[in-house]
Amino acid sequence: MKQLFAIFTLVILITSCSEEEVKQFEFSGGTVTMALDNEPSTYIPRKVLDYYSATVLTQITEGLVGIDPKTTKVVPKLASSWTKSDDGKVYEFILRDDVYFHPHDLFSSKEERLMTSEDVLKTFEMGCAAGSDGETPATYAFMLKGLVKGADEYNAGKAKSISGITAKGNIVRIELVQEDHNFLNKLTNVTASIVSKKIIDGNMEADVIGTGPFIYTEYKTDPIPTLTLTKNNEYYLKDEAGNALPYLDSLVFVFQSRKLEQLDMFENGETDLIVGLPTSRITMMLEGRIKDFNDKPPKLILANNPLLETNFYYFNLADDRFKDPRVRKAFNYAVDKDALGREILRNQYSDLGVYGITPPVSKALKGYDFKSIAEVGYSYDPEKAKELLAEAGYPKGEGFGSVELRFDINETHSAIADEFAKQIFRVLGININIDGSTFPQLTTDGATGKGDIFRSGWSADYPSPETFLMNFYGGYLPTDSTAPSPINKSRYHNPIFDEYYKEATLSKKMTDQMKFFAKAEVALLEDPPIIPLWYTGDIEITHSYLRNFHFNSLNSFSFTEVYVKEWTAEEYQKEMNSNK
Repeated sequence: MKQLFAIFTLVILITSCSEEEVKQFEFSGGTVTMALDNEPSTYIPRKVLDYYSATVLTQITEGLVGIDPKTTKVVPKLASSWTKSDDGKVYEFILRDDVYFHPHDLFSSKEERLMTSEDVLKTFEMGCAAGSDGETPATYAFMLKGLVKGADEYNAGKAKSISGITAKGNIVRIELVQEDHNFLNKLTNVTASIVSKKIIDGNMEADVIGTGPFIYTEYKTDPIPTLTLTKNNEYYLKDEAGNALPYLDSLVFVFQSRKLEQLDMFENGETDLIVGLPTSRITMMLEGRIKDFNDKPPKLILANNPLLETNFYYFNLADDRFKDPRVRKAFNYAVDKDALGREILRNQYSDLGVYGITPPVSKALKGYDFKSIAEVGYSYDPEKAKELLAEAGYPKGEGFGSVELRFDINETHSAIADEFAKQIFRVLGININIDGSTFPQLTTDGATGKGDIFRSGWSADYPSPETFLMNFYGGYLPTDSTAPSPINKSRYHNPIFDEYYKEATLSKKMTDQMKFFAKAEVALLEDPPIIPLWYTGDIEITHSYLRNFHFNSLNSFSFTEVYVKEWTAEEYQKEMNSNK
């Protein structure tokens, strides 16, 4: 990725006129720095399949709608409003007329940077068409395939446009094949971010030009990879008092895979928040600095809420050994998850993986039948594990051969992999070769099946079991079995699961949808392509001067209304009284 707009003054000069015309918040300015475990694997929205790319790009690019970080509800973004037809199949979005793409040499004037319906149409066409490498964009897989009228025909090269996505003036119309209760939520996904038609046609998407509150400014590798984003002075949104957003001058992401180093940076004031603590320092951090949490005002703010995020291993079902469900069940029964939680995670989780792929967060997933799912889940049962493996023809692991476990290296994943290997050998007599790599390499190798078992973590894009279960839907398998499978990486195909999953997506009522998704998950666990390990409940800490920052169950971060200001004792007491 090349460095862009490295001299901040250029950005300021380009937008100084608009800055003078807009009222500024009293506490505007400053920089917030956050560490991420890994770098983005891509900066092109329609290709995003990982959390790290999404976290960075949602600060730079936007879709027609977005997520409110405090409530996780859908809110207007590039569309000022929308309507839905009575049958739920047609959406009409009214585009804002004051949204400009970030400056770039391809634009000869400010007028050329104005976002229009042409940009929306081009974005979805690119998100629907197979790339030059033959890979289908995530936009198509996540929200267009089989759902938006004409998308499948366009993807297959049988149409010159997507018949279900049209525009007239500033109104964009999207017609679905059938009603989808989650469609608006799907449009909040970063893969639906709108990109300039001129930028796409100029083959300059890698320059990361969006409409969001922050502008891609500088990427450095020394001493560690760091990405700096700067304030978009032309950003269209204002706060309730009419002040310009965002408040911050800059936002910095530091890419550091080692949690111990992340914690040192946080304690030294080099970063302003930390998501997840190194397990070896949890007690020291929480108990050793209890005064910093309890002072009035406090120096540190603690959050520890269940997240819609699952950590699991998945099997490569192209491996003949794992085509037998008894083998996969044996592996599930052989894992002592209590030991993983107690000895490695040090209780930094919301729950252990005795359910399925969907995290048991009832508050966010109301009406989901977690009880039925837990009944077919897997607890530690070494005798059952040995029995199933023997039934599959591998008594005490004889003749099974070794298994390659692929994972991305960090303190937690490395320790979990090591303990998993010990447990499987102890119970099943099967040797596990652990093979760590970078996160991008793991992602690529998982999609191409270079390994036997793979580590994965999945964060919900919206509050629905669908966002987890889609990873195992047979409809997302490539027609060519030798081609990469970026979504259904395990290459799972279960007709019973697929039928329930499809029934859920076609359901008219939300209650029916939840019922069928639960049935699909039960079918998934009765023929498991995964080993659920734990559900994330990371300890998250911010310095108290970080205002208006919200952690949420989607682990979705927005810095648009964040500002920096130290608390006074008087101000803090007033705030506490107002919250009573």
